[in-house]
Parts: sequence; C-alpha cells; structure tokens
Amino acid sequence: AQSTNDVFPTAIHIATLNALEGLLQTMGYMHDVFELKAEQFDHVIKMGRTHLQDAVPIRLGQEFKAYSRVLERDMKRIQQSRQHLYEVNMGATAVGTGLNADPEYIEAVVKHLAAISELPLVGAEDLVDATQNTDAYTEVSAALKVCMMNMSKIANDLRLMASGPRVGLAEIMLPARQPGSSIMPGKVNPVMPEVINQIAFQVIGNDHTICLASEAGQLELNVMEPVLVFNLLQSISIMNNGFRAFTDNCLKGIEANEDRLKEYVEKSVGIITAVNPHIGYEAAARVAKEAIATGQSVRELCVKNGVLSQEDLELILDPFEMTHPGIAGATLLKKN
Repeated sequence: AQSTNDVFPTAIHIATLNALEGLLQTMGYMHDVFELKAEQFDHVIKMGRTHLQDAVPIRLGQEFKAYSRVLERDMKRIQQSRQHLYEVNMGATAVGTGLNADPEYIEAVVKHLAAISELPLVGAEDLVDATQNTDAYTEVSAALKVCMMNMSKIANDLRLMASGPRVGLAEIMLPARQPGSSIMPGKVNPVMPEVINQIAFQVIGNDHTICLASEAGQLELNVMEPVLVFNLLQSISIMNNGFRAFTDNCLKGIEANEDRLKEYVEKSVGIITAVNPHIGYEAAARVAKEAIATGQSVRELCVKNGVLSQEDLELILDPFEMTHPGIAGATLLKKN
C-alpha cells in the first residue's frame, strides 16, 4: 500500500512546512525589531536620495518603517505559498493511480499524519497530478527568492548609509562585529549586511536550480526531487539562521549619526523643493544653481537675495514639515 513515490513526497511536504514555520517565526522577530527601529528613529531627519543624488528630506524612521512593510508582505507571500504543501499524495503509490492502496487506508493515513504532525494535511484531489508535478515547491521557492531580493536591497541601503566613517555617508553606525582588516587598523566592515547579500545570492541560485529540476520531470514522476528539495530546505535554513544572526548582531544595535544627518539636510540643495511653491520654479532654480556654485546654503541665499525672510524660512524649511504630505509653510501662501 506504500511506495517511495508517495511516502517520500509526503515526508518532504511535512519537513518543508515545519522548516517554514521556524523561518516565519524568525521573520516575525526581525520585523518587530525593524518596527522598534522605525519608532526610535522617527525624530531623525535625513536627506532622501533618488538616483543616489540629493532629493528631499525624509525621516530615518520612515525608511525603517518601509523595511518593516516590505518584510510584512514577504511573510504573507511565504505563508500563502504553503497552501499546496498541505495537499499530500499519500496513497498514490507508484504513479498516482493508487494501485494496491485500499481507499480506507488512504483516508486513514492522511488523517493520522495530520494528527501527529499537527498540520492541516489533506489528501490531494488528484493523486496523479500530485505525484508528477512539483509546482508546490517552486511556489515556495519563488516567495523565498522575492524575500531575499528585498532583504538584499535593505542590506545594500544599510551598507551605503554606514559607509565611511570619515569620507563616506556615515549616516548610521553599525555594531562592530570583527576586526575589519588585517592591514588597516580600526576599520569596521558591514559584515552582517554582507551576510544577507550572500544569502540572497545563494537563494536566488537555489531557486533557479529548483525551477530547472521542476521543469525536468517526465511523465508520471519527477525524479529530480532530491536536488530540488535539497536546495529548497537549504534556502529556508540559511535564511532562518541568517535573519536571526543579522537581527541580533546588527539590526538591534544600529544607531543614527544625528549630527551628520542634520548637517547634510542643512547643506543640501534638495530642500529648495520646499521653497518652490513660495517663489516659483525659475527663482528656485536660480537659488539652487547659485548654492551649488558657491557652496552657500539655500537658507543663506534666500535671505541674502531677499527672496524670503528668515522668519518665513523657519516655517518653510522646517524639516518635519517636509516629511509629511502637503506644502511646507502653507500658512504663508494663505496670507499672501
């Protein structure tokens, strides 16, 4: 009544579901720390950047909140990808026809497995389909890949913001976890974000292997399941371990370099965007060009050229105003 062609896939489904449960718990833990950091940094203003060029101010807390949001979506994607893993082909025997498996046995064994595994397992509606197709695995792998693409992007952001300490951005400080260089004393490398990058590369590569293995199945059985499952379980394992290490050894200890961030905002030409509604695009463009050419601040030039008063600029260039929807200093427009 049993075959390796139904016992092994069923066991693999259970193993994958258990591994995913552990991963989701770790992701929930990491998400909570991102949320705490978003709250911690909500008062910290920094310059936003597009195309790596100065844009307009944003709160550091808003950036970390965005990281927690994308992680929420990743968790939902992974949770949803489990749906077809709950469907097992136990009782399919060799090719899905159920030859030599009593129908009562098929029903009983799935119920028993659900009870002892504490998972909502059900028998697949079509055992032939469930025996020859492996898209349930590729669906999970795709969700893992998307998650790691997002996490690698976050890691890249952290590495860039922590670059320095003297001649980089130096907007945030990452915890030092190891001597950075055998030749350069005092150097601190962003090793934990780099771990996330490398996990992403591995998971993306594993996903490609999983896709090829799933596609290579022929007729009634996909004999490529061993390499497929090896890569899938490896992806889940390294993500679980990596996320916990990253959260404990990096994310929790990130600090903001508030003096540097404030300096960047004051020096940036990007804040001219907030002045634009008050003096017009052409006048704002002239101020911006002069600021770039002379190194003077937007605030200084607006006062110097008689474009706006210092009092008006205090309202318009309020950094917190510029990080919310609407026109900074809108009350001035109403007066005029």
